[in-house]
Amino acid sequence: MLKAGRDAEFTEFVAARMAALRRVAYLLCQDWHRADDLVQVAITRLYANWHRASVMDHAEAYVRTILVREYISERRSGWARRVSLDGGMPERAGAQPDRDIALDMQAALAGLPPRQRATIVLRFYCDLTVDQVAEVLGCTPGTVKSQTAKGLGALRLALEFESNGSATGGQRSASALSGKERGHG
Repeated sequence: MLKAGRDAEFTEFVAARMAALRRVAYLLCQDWHRADDLVQVAITRLYANWHRASVMDHAEAYVRTILVREYISERRSGWARRVSLDGGMPERAGAQPDRDIALDMQAALAGLPPRQRATIVLRFYCDLTVDQVAEVLGCTPGTVKSQTAKGLGALRLALEFESNGSATGGQRSASALSGKERGHG
């Protein structure tokens, strides 16, 4: 009987948060199918540790941490370098007031390296503090700040390029600037 109650509690927890977990996963990997895979891995790991997670004050933060770490781990593996996705448009998640702006932002976000993308998503989509993001990513707050600054700079450049149709200082992609230039503070 104890296991049935545990399973019901877990199912209720996951059902209530599934849409939010899918959105975070999609923002990280930019593909709904991969997002579903990431969420599946995260909830499987959550289930294996549900006895600990269910008594935590912030079980949602715990599963989000699992999700982000799995995404970063996947990007480090050789699989991410061997498999290239077709880059087709994802399913429409909901009504968007200005589809062009959303697509530009999506493309700019996709151009960021995985850790910068994770930092931007956690800071601005999930609304976590610098310290919370550092805990999720397993790094220092200074690293979060620098990754955020580099990611925002690359996003600004990419979005400026999109809105102007050309870059004023030479054509450089968001991924080229995101980690390669130094000295922007």
